[in-house]
Parts: sequence; C-alpha cells; structure tokens
Amino acid sequence: MAHRLNTNKQFMIGNGILVFAVIFVVVIFVYMSLRLQRDKEGERHFPETYTITLTKGFAGDSVSILINDSLLADQRITQESFSIEVKRFAEQSALMIVDKETDRLSLFELSEKGGSYRFEKEGDEVKQLAQQKSN
Repeated sequence: MAHRLNTNKQFMIGNGILVFAVIFVVVIFVYMSLRLQRDKEGERHFPETYTITLTKGFAGDSVSILINDSLLADQRITQESFSIEVKRFAEQSALMIVDKETDRLSLFELSEKGGSYRFEKEGDEVKQLAQQKSN
C-alpha cells in the first residue's frame, strides 16, 4: 500500500510554527523597546535650576519644602530670608510648602525653564511674588 500525503495536516503544522515564530519576534521587539525606553529615562539630566526664597513672614515657623515627592528642607526658619537652590530633576515639577504647625499645604507649579521663585507669608496664606528672570 502506498503512503498517502496528508497535505492538510502538513499545512496546519506549518502555519502553527509560523504563528509561534511571529509571536516570538513580537515579544523580542516589545522587550527591547521597553528596555531602551527605561534606559533613556534613567539618563535624563536637566541643566535648569530653581532658586526658592522665603522672604517675609516665615521667621520662627517650622516648614517643610518639597518638590514633587522629594523633601528639600524640613526645619524652623530662623532668619527673615531663607533661600535654597535645587537642580531640576523631573519633566514637570510642583513646589509644596507645608506649615508644620497648622499642616497647611501651599502648592505651586514650577516652570520647565527653571528660575527664581520668591514667597511671602501673610497670616496663614503663602503668596508667590513676581518671578525674577535669570540671564
């Protein structure tokens, strides 16, 4: 008896192998893409700096100064003008000034271009003064 070829079975096996090869190639490309994106995010450095100055009304208060989720200062302000300089470290930045005695939070958005920011306190309210342009 002659051996008969089962072309349907061979066709299905060939298609199955092709599907697994395509899935394998897609998984490799997705993995390489995610790895490259993670490496790029880790190497970002920003040349801009922020200068934050607490000018008037903060003397004697205990405050915390944060940018995004990073604590910059957590202390009692002893002199009338307190200044801190920080390099930009994120795409978007928000400054938080927390009065530790009243737990009042003041939130300010910072520019992507850096700059000098001055704040004064009147009563329980923290106000941002006009931004100084840096050359």
